[in-house]
Amino acid sequence: MSTQEIANRLYELCKQGQFETAQNELYADDSTSTEHNMQGSLETVNGIAVIKEKGKHFQSMVEEMHSNFTNEPKIFGKYIFMEMGMDVTMKGMGRMNMNEMCGYEVKDGKIISERFYY
Repeated sequence: MSTQEIANRLYELCKQGQFETAQNELYADDSTSTEHNMQGSLETVNGIAVIKEKGKHFQSMVEEMHSNFTNEPKIFGKYIFMEMGMDVTMKGMGRMNMNEMCGYEVKDGKIISERFYY
């Protein structure tokens, strides 16, 4: 798949909230995920199994999803950028708006890294 094809599919799946399907279809087995943790420092995990587990952990903290959005992707060479956000109530933390810029790097037809900017 080309970077554009991956971006199009990623966008469609993210709009539908099908993040694990996106990971199954589009990510390399040895992909990485980097984001700020709750303490404010960068945290990187390696491998699709760990990335999926991180997603499941986040979902377990969600009490109620009120709304979400995914904006159309922008392509820059081998990179994909999409803005995503959600209005969510987190267990023990209350309701909040979370907005992020998501960056993805593509190599050999697969996403090899994701990075989230808040």
